[in-house]
Amino acid sequence: MRPPSHQRLLQTTRKTVRAFWQLTPVLVGVLLLAGLVVQIIPQLIQQGWLGHGGLLELLSATLIGSLAAGQPVVSYILGGELQQAGVALVAVTAFITAWVTVGIVPLPAEAAALGWRFALWRNALAFLFSMLIAWLTVTTLQAWHAFV
Repeated sequence: MRPPSHQRLLQTTRKTVRAFWQLTPVLVGVLLLAGLVVQIIPQLIQQGWLGHGGLLELLSATLIGSLAAGQPVVSYILGGELQQAGVALVAVTAFITAWVTVGIVPLPAEAAALGWRFALWRNALAFLFSMLIAWLTVTTLQAWHAFV
């Protein structure tokens, strides 16, 4: 016979709280490390990692964007600042896409919750698709401007 629904709810709640409590140290560490990485991004731009064009800039932007997890709302402001700093649109698009979808720093937390195999595959595919999406976006915009 099944326990009453309120007992099942209580058991499920306890399991969820216990799992979250075990994951909390990893999450706190990831948040602190992500905060440090985000502070380094402007210094990387000043040192010339971005702003030189070509495939190397696309790869650099995707790699830098992958280092920390970002929020889409903030990415619009950051994208505008990057463009004003002279970074090409394809690199800005790759950076923002990787920043939002790829997460090297939060990888341990994702792996703890979902498994290493899934986390590594998801991040690898997101990294590759960030570059593809950036290239397709800029190519589409250029074709549209040529058409109009």
